[in-house]
Amino acid sequence: MHSRFSPAHLGLAVAAALTGLPASGALAQSVNLYTTREAALIQPLAEAFEKKSGIKINTVFLKDGLAERVAAEGANSPADLLMAVDIGNLVDVVDKGVTQPITSPAIEAAVPAALRDPQNRWVSLSLRARVLYAGKDQKLTGFTYDDLADPKWKGKVCIRSGQHPYNTALIAHYIARNGEEKAEAWLKGVKANLARKAGGGDREVARDILGGICEVGFANSYYVGLMRSGAGGPDQKKWGEAIDVVLPTFKDGGTHVNVSGAALAKNAPNKDAAVKFLEFLVSDEGQELYARQNFEFPVKAGAKTDPIIMGLGTLKPDTVSLLEVAKHRKAASLLVDKVGFDN
Repeated sequence: MHSRFSPAHLGLAVAAALTGLPASGALAQSVNLYTTREAALIQPLAEAFEKKSGIKINTVFLKDGLAERVAAEGANSPADLLMAVDIGNLVDVVDKGVTQPITSPAIEAAVPAALRDPQNRWVSLSLRARVLYAGKDQKLTGFTYDDLADPKWKGKVCIRSGQHPYNTALIAHYIARNGEEKAEAWLKGVKANLARKAGGGDREVARDILGGICEVGFANSYYVGLMRSGAGGPDQKKWGEAIDVVLPTFKDGGTHVNVSGAALAKNAPNKDAAVKFLEFLVSDEGQELYARQNFEFPVKAGAKTDPIIMGLGTLKPDTVSLLEVAKHRKAASLLVDKVGFDN
């Protein structure tokens, strides 16, 4: 899912264009969106909203440094909305002081309180679960995250780097539920079960299960859709079809999820239009588009989920708050190094 334009170059071009525009008037029916999400996902959402509302979405694509970019631009920043993946990134833009509360009864009605900032400084737009990929001969049910540390899986586990945000978020969640001491013991157990050095991407977990290198591993749910739909090409379609997918849970809890979300920029010159765009993104139509474009779970109850992802089963997110998970990100990263997980 890549644009034929470099996100960095596109971002610079759009930013240059935005800088020369007034904060109101010509932009009264525009929304300036800064995002680290890929162009192929944002474009269909923007086009659908533009057609429905007549409001233009101007998009700046950034690889990283979203909070730093807006902070550096200061009071004259043209940014209206800041869109990112991972709860940590949403917390970062709030901590950087570049957001303001979102006032919208429609958003509050559509998005559960657990998926919004308590002070409404960010809102989740979609969910992804950290699931188990397993060889079809395993026939696993009722799997917990703890189970991956069971010695029965010694030499049978594949996973990407422990320092990747997808895994540090899971480890941070484990710390939030069980404390650092138990998390360290668990992480050591998972490391002892690795079939190969931690690395690669989530889709490579499926590839290596197909190749007989390992039998199980954690990966994100939406990659199942990307593989099985054929979006990643014929080889990845084979990888996706070679695995079963289980929605694991914490003991006496639910499944670890992370989010994509958005925040309203502190100095948004087009605040009202930006809120309208957010309201569209959490509407039935916007949520269905999100689900179809990137195979993510909707945040709005009743919104349509892509059939491939629906086939994974009923997602029951764990009740530990996203903000509580985010608090333990640094501890999780330090723990990865302490146990030499990626060595």
